[in-house]
Amino acid sequence: MSQYEVLSKDKHRQLRIKTGYGAALGDAVMYVMTYPMEFRDIQSCYPILFTKDPDTGGFFAAALLGFEADQNLFLQDDGWDASYIPAMVQRQPFLIANGGEGDDRPPVVSLDLNHPRISEDEGEALFKDDGGATEFLDQKVALLDKLHRGLQHGNGFIDTLLQHELLEQITLDIAFNDGSKKSVQGLYCIAEERLYQLKGDVLESLNEAGYLQPVFMAVASLSRMRDIIERRNRLRV
Repeated sequence: MSQYEVLSKDKHRQLRIKTGYGAALGDAVMYVMTYPMEFRDIQSCYPILFTKDPDTGGFFAAALLGFEADQNLFLQDDGWDASYIPAMVQRQPFLIANGGEGDDRPPVVSLDLNHPRISEDEGEALFKDDGGATEFLDQKVALLDKLHRGLQHGNGFIDTLLQHELLEQITLDIAFNDGSKKSVQGLYCIAEERLYQLKGDVLESLNEAGYLQPVFMAVASLSRMRDIIERRNRLRV
């Protein structure tokens, strides 16, 4: 279970962060959250689908990494086999937290002390001897800021997709070369027929909000499904 604390140079000066990628570092996941501002990079490597948060029921965009729980087909012995690694993976074990309930303080950086990347004797340091942030930490904070802005933009994106009924549920029925079959449910994609019926004023509003390009990137990203299927076909099971 996660144990987040607001990052403090006094409390966390001795901590280090293990880098690299692997199942032992928490990267064996079937999908990872993404957001419209990241779709350009995501669609070059992964299918972009949508699913619901089991706790809130709210939709979010996700980069598909595998076909079952704890399966990431991009993990290899030497790391992550893709030209782009999703920002939500890169940010681990950090998270943006609210500055405080009921006030206007800006978001703060928090750290999951139970994450497998946390160490006291190996990995990248967070603070220098004088207490200043290391270059590694500065890079993570910049990434978190980018993520925070991107996820906020993504909330409006999802609301707009629902407003125009542009999400439709799909079931992935896949037959693999070894004779096994897999049916993946609980996923949604862009409703293309509905999309192509939208009128000019609606398309213009989507474009002005910065949503139109991500919609078409999500559609185009489904061609990456072939790559993930081939990755599964190469597994020895």
